Amino acid sequence: MHRSVARPSATPAAGSNQARYGPSLIALTSLFFMWGLITSLNDILVPHFKAIFTLSYVQATLIQLCFFGAYFVGSLPWGYFVERVGYRRGIVLGLLLAALGCVGFYPAASLSSYPLFLTALFVLALGITLLQVAANPCVANLGSEDSAASRLNLTQAFNSLGTTVGPLLGSVVILPVATVVTGAELAAHYEIHAVQGPYLALAASLAAIALAFSRLRLPLSVANAADSPDDAGPRGSLWTQRHVVLGAIAIFLYVGAEVSIGSFLVSFMAEPAIAHLPASAAGRYLSLYWGGAMVGRFLGSAALRRIEPGRLLAGNAAVAIGLLVLAIVTESRASMWMVLAVGLCNSIMFPTIFTLAIARLGRRTGEASGAMCMAIVGGAVVPVFMGFVADHVGLVTAFSVPVACYAYIVHYGLVGHAP
Repeated sequence: MHRSVARPSATPAAGSNQARYGPSLIALTSLFFMWGLITSLNDILVPHFKAIFTLSYVQATLIQLCFFGAYFVGSLPWGYFVERVGYRRGIVLGLLLAALGCVGFYPAASLSSYPLFLTALFVLALGITLLQVAANPCVANLGSEDSAASRLNLTQAFNSLGTTVGPLLGSVVILPVATVVTGAELAAHYEIHAVQGPYLALAASLAAIALAFSRLRLPLSVANAADSPDDAGPRGSLWTQRHVVLGAIAIFLYVGAEVSIGSFLVSFMAEPAIAHLPASAAGRYLSLYWGGAMVGRFLGSAALRRIEPGRLLAGNAAVAIGLLVLAIVTESRASMWMVLAVGLCNSIMFPTIFTLAIARLGRRTGEASGAMCMAIVGGAVVPVFMGFVADHVGLVTAFSVPVACYAYIVHYGLVGHAP
C-alpha cells in the first residue's frame, strides 16, 4: 500500500505518528464533510434548474459536467502544486477558492443566468478538486500504510455524512420554495433566488475553516519529506504503471456511476411507474442513497482490517449490479428502494480504489493523487451519457449505464489492481 511519510519500520513509531496527528485527522474530517455536502447539493440543483430554465435532461446535467469537469482540468496541476507547497497550503487555497465559487451564486441568481451558475460551479469545483488532491494523500500519510485504506474509508464516511445532509438541506431550503408563493413569474423569481442564502452561508463556513487550517499542523507532502531511496517511486511516466492506469479508469467509472444515479434519482422517484413522488419528497429520500454510503464506510473501515480490499471492492460492485438490474426489470415502487440501496454498495469504493491505485509510489504519490482526482471527471461525462439515454430511450432504461460501470469495478477489484 501507500508509503507513509518518513515511516520507520518499528510499529510503535507508526502509532506515535497517528497520535501526533490525531487532532489533524479530526480536523480533516470537516473537509470531507463539507465537500460531500456541496457535491450532493448538485443533485438538488439538477431538477431545480431543469424546472426553472426549462432544460432537457442533457442540458440539466451540464451542472455535473461543469462541476466534475473541473477535476479533469485542475487535478494534475494541483497535484504538482501540492508537491511543491505541501498539504496545508494546498488545503487553505482550496477552501478559499471554493468559497469564491459559492459567492458567485449570488450574482448568477440576481441575473437569472444559467451560464453564470455553471461558471460559479466550475470555480467552486476547482477548489474542491484541490482539497481532494491534498486531503486524500494527507490522510493516507497520517499513520501506517497497512491501515491507509481503513483510515481513508473512515474519513470518507464523514464525506458521506455531508452527502446525506446535503439533499435534506436542499429539499428544505431550495426545492419547496415555489409552493409557498403564488403566480408563475413570482414563483420563478423566488426559486432562482432560493440558492443565494445557502451558498453564501457555505462560503462563510469554508472561509472560517480555511482560517483554522492556516494554523494547523499537518505532515509535509511525500515529495518534501521522504528522503530514503526506496521512497523515490517508479521512474518514467506514471502511466506505465498498470495499477495506476486501471485505477484511474475505475475512479472514472465509479464516480460516473455514483453521480449519475444521484443526479437522476429525484426524477426516477417521480416517475408514475416507480413512486410518483413530488420533487421535495424525493429530495428527502435521496438522502438515504448518500446515507447508505455513510453507514457502509463506517462498517467498511472495520471490515477492511480483516478482508482483502480488492475482494471487498469486487463484492460490493457485484451487489450493486444485481440491485440495478432488478430495479430496471421490475419497474415498480420496489425499484426505488433497490436503487437507494446501491448507496450502501458505493460506500467503500472510492477510498479503496484510491489507495490501491497509489500503492508503492513513494515520492510520486502526489502526482498519482492528481491523476486519480483527474479521473473524477467521470462524474461529468457519464451523467451526460445517461441523460442522452434517458432523453432518447427512457429514464428507467438509462440506469443500465451505471451497471456497465460497476462491471468494470468488479474486474479491477479481482485482478486489475495488482501492481
